[in-house]
Amino acid sequence: MDRSVGISVTGLPADFDRWDDLLALIQRAFAYMDGLIDPPSSAHLLTADTLAEKARREAGVLALENGRIVGCVFALERARDFYVGKLAVEPRLQGQGIGTRLMRAVEDLARERGKDAIELQTRIELTANHAAFARLGFRETERTAHEGYARPTSITMRKVLP
Repeated sequence: MDRSVGISVTGLPADFDRWDDLLALIQRAFAYMDGLIDPPSSAHLLTADTLAEKARREAGVLALENGRIVGCVFALERARDFYVGKLAVEPRLQGQGIGTRLMRAVEDLARERGKDAIELQTRIELTANHAAFARLGFRETERTAHEGYARPTSITMRKVLP
């Protein structure tokens, strides 16, 4: 059920200048992973400047509630698909359909650009994320290891678009 009434989903405006707010949201949304995943999340490496640079290379989508940023996702356009990253929803609003709406916006963009799929990676330890993405139609395609790790650390999931 989508209980995110009052939440608008929009593309990142060209004149966006709230990088510190966006960084703070991502840090809050990813904080639960600290001590749970190994290696630590790449969200720790982000700065306001690197987010601005990311937005120059990738499509960004925001979820707003009364002008406050409550969700985001970035999507890198590739030859046949979009790679989705940094999906983040304000912790107090998680489970209310905001992430689903953000992912639908990426799917719409992919279809508009003639892509046949969207892909993402999630960490091995985040089993609730695996289930959430499966409910959205994603299927596991491979397991990979971060540099320096002998065991798989990430699961690649792909959704073929109808």
